[in-house]
Amino acid sequence: MKTDAELKQDVMEELKWEADVKAETLGVAVQDGIVTLTGNVDTYAQKVAAERAAERVYGVKGIAEEIKVKLPNSFMRDDEDIARAAANALEWNASVPDERVKVKVQDGWVTLGGDVDFRYQKDAAYDAVSGLMGVAGVTNLINLKPSPRPAPTDIRGKIESAFQRHALLDARRVAVQISDGKVTLEGTVHSYAEKKAAELAACSAPGICEVENNISITP
Repeated sequence: MKTDAELKQDVMEELKWEADVKAETLGVAVQDGIVTLTGNVDTYAQKVAAERAAERVYGVKGIAEEIKVKLPNSFMRDDEDIARAAANALEWNASVPDERVKVKVQDGWVTLGGDVDFRYQKDAAYDAVSGLMGVAGVTNLINLKPSPRPAPTDIRGKIESAFQRHALLDARRVAVQISDGKVTLEGTVHSYAEKKAAELAACSAPGICEVENNISITP
């Protein structure tokens, strides 16, 4: 198992390796495998890239992200321009259901609302707007309202099959419980990336509105 000092060094190296991140503007602290990211970035996209880079590092048990977005004057856009750009980005994204996702912008902060059938559609909407010029932050309030819902046994079988196909996951170490469209995941995995992969795989199943991820990380 890595020490906190070793894990901190690995996270810092991964941030340097990530082309979208200015590692010199960020700080990294680690305690008991929990990584805290601090510092300032020029865009919200850089903030997302830094968090995802840290998630990839083996030994990370969790992320506390405290990075602040400080847009340079050349990146500033008024709310109307950002809202128009966000609406266009959603309209042109094939993974986002047309006219079911709504956008509100205040002081550069984008709030997404509406409802979709699948988690990947919600995530696609988030990714579509998070990289836009002038965006200071994104709150994703899109609801999952899948219909119709398959029987619970069918959902469990689909999720367990997805786990077995996934290169990162050992399906034998994760248990799946279903109740009224909600999936609860229990068990242990070896990395934060595995835990996230299990959650995303479960979210992709038809009929799922919510995933409670109680998986423990044991590097």
